[in-house]
Amino acid sequence: MIDPSTLREARALIEAQGLRFETNIDDLVGLYENGQMIGCGARKGYVLKMLVIVPDHQGTGALGELVTRLILSGMAAGHETLFIYTAPQNASSFQALNFRLLVTQGPVALLEHGPGIEAYFNAHSSDITPGQNGAIVVNGNPFTWGHLHLVETAARQVDHLFLFVVREDLSAFPFDVRYRLAQEATAHLENLTVLDTSRYAVSAGTFPSYFLKHMDRVALAQMSLDIRLFAQRVAPRFHISSRFVGEEPLCPTTAAYNRVMSEVLQEHAIRWVMVPRLPAGGSAISATRVRTALIQNDFKTLETLVPPSTLAFLQSSAAQPIADHLRAQMSGDRS
Repeated sequence: MIDPSTLREARALIEAQGLRFETNIDDLVGLYENGQMIGCGARKGYVLKMLVIVPDHQGTGALGELVTRLILSGMAAGHETLFIYTAPQNASSFQALNFRLLVTQGPVALLEHGPGIEAYFNAHSSDITPGQNGAIVVNGNPFTWGHLHLVETAARQVDHLFLFVVREDLSAFPFDVRYRLAQEATAHLENLTVLDTSRYAVSAGTFPSYFLKHMDRVALAQMSLDIRLFAQRVAPRFHISSRFVGEEPLCPTTAAYNRVMSEVLQEHAIRWVMVPRLPAGGSAISATRVRTALIQNDFKTLETLVPPSTLAFLQSSAAQPIADHLRAQMSGDRS
């Protein structure tokens, strides 16, 4: 638990520097001299944030000490790689502390410390196939006939297709379930490789607003940075020249993400292809419809919405805790 007095001092220091103080953090570190806080920084998961050094201690090594403490905190929490956001003009200060620049987007630069993206690429070096390749990024919460329609449509248009499943575990269905269901439903496609996104697409580090489902200027900036990171770093390594998305008539956040994606990918000469949604029962198939049917134990409807592999899981005892959690969540929303 973070000491309340440290929290108050840090808030005053951060807001005095014109930054927004965030309460949703896992750790907070303060630097002191003669009993006065001269710097502070916080960590949420694998993201370092709110790093502030008072002006008369900048350039003295205080930043290095603060970052080192936060890195140790992150490593103790099990994070080998850590992200930090800063202004592009400050990136060199963090590069001097062994951070590597991932991407810049307007007034924001994203850097990482640790094995990071190169380790991710090296782990998947055997999956990299030359050619005119395509990519799809899905959450698959859970995997539906709509997802499969999108994948099969894309696979017919490219030499090889990479299906990236969002790694972040912030959805109703855990990552290992979502990943397995995507693999099982697409096993018949010979030119397809299923991968996880790690931290490099639609993650709590690159696009946290996705999981909150709200739209504002911050969310739009995160979308652009997330897509630019994909276009500049991921796509070249996997020889990806096309990215496919499903039409989004239901979720405003995903629809906005698709619009921003079409603009950013065009800048990088990556083809953006929208595939119309597959309908069932008079409306578009969606994971939201699947979760609603699961809550209602409506397996007749589920048969029309999900492939056999997903249906088998939803009918199994392993899905019961997920269904119970969704029912409790819905009940809480109504109360």
